[in-house]
Amino acid sequence: MLADLRTIVDKAAASAYAVAAFNVFGYEDAYAVVQGAEQLGSPVILAANLNAIQHMPAPVIGPLLKCIAERASVPVCVHLDHGKDFDYVMQAIKYGFSSVMFDGSQLPFEDNVQQTREIAKAAHAFGVSIEAEIGSVGYSDPAVNMKHQLSDPVETASFVEQTGVDAVAVSVGTVHRMEAQSAAIDFARLEAIQSKVSIPLVIHGATGVPDEVLGKLVTMRVGKVNIGTALRRAFGRSLREEMERRPDEFDRIMLFQAPMDSVKEAAIQKMRLLGCGRLS
Repeated sequence: MLADLRTIVDKAAASAYAVAAFNVFGYEDAYAVVQGAEQLGSPVILAANLNAIQHMPAPVIGPLLKCIAERASVPVCVHLDHGKDFDYVMQAIKYGFSSVMFDGSQLPFEDNVQQTREIAKAAHAFGVSIEAEIGSVGYSDPAVNMKHQLSDPVETASFVEQTGVDAVAVSVGTVHRMEAQSAAIDFARLEAIQSKVSIPLVIHGATGVPDEVLGKLVTMRVGKVNIGTALRRAFGRSLREEMERRPDEFDRIMLFQAPMDSVKEAAIQKMRLLGCGRLS
């Protein structure tokens, strides 16, 4: 069933679990993620980032993910990850996304507030939930020229109050596209933020978070945890093995089943670490 972000993350933030938001790039990984969520009875978020939409435009991927969500037996949110501007976010809403993120984290604070507030007002007019980011979660790849800045608790509270967003992504030690699970979470900073902010908090770049630390995160007011690299690695490694094992196979559908199974198992593992299971 198609769900909006606020409905599922509000409940998670108030409980001892967090909803996983998995970056997906098409039917194969999206369907596998939902199969895993259905096996656990857990809500889940299918997130499409800039790379996904460059590969499969919003008019295509939006209806595809919406269809998968509507046919699921558990709540599934279709979420735009790291929306870059007003028109980009509005296009996602037009084509079926039930939740959007505007990422103004590279902007000066006042510009981030102004643009986020404008987009939040528009999204809410269409009944769509909105996430935004304050501070900035950087990238492990130095070729991605984006600043990394930890979130300030007082600034985060001011940002939330001024923008009216439904969830806020904070920078507390993770970075995007980490392969090793070596991120050191600044829990003192996270506690200070949650003492000042009442809406659900979001952690990006969670592939790099050690398993035992994911379990600690969900005891706080974290409602959504973004995971992408772990699934891409599962799919890519399995696909490579299938192609080496079956060098004469040219039908990609025959080659995709094992990678889809690998994605499903990777998703289930992460959802279990986040405390999900028989929640819907």
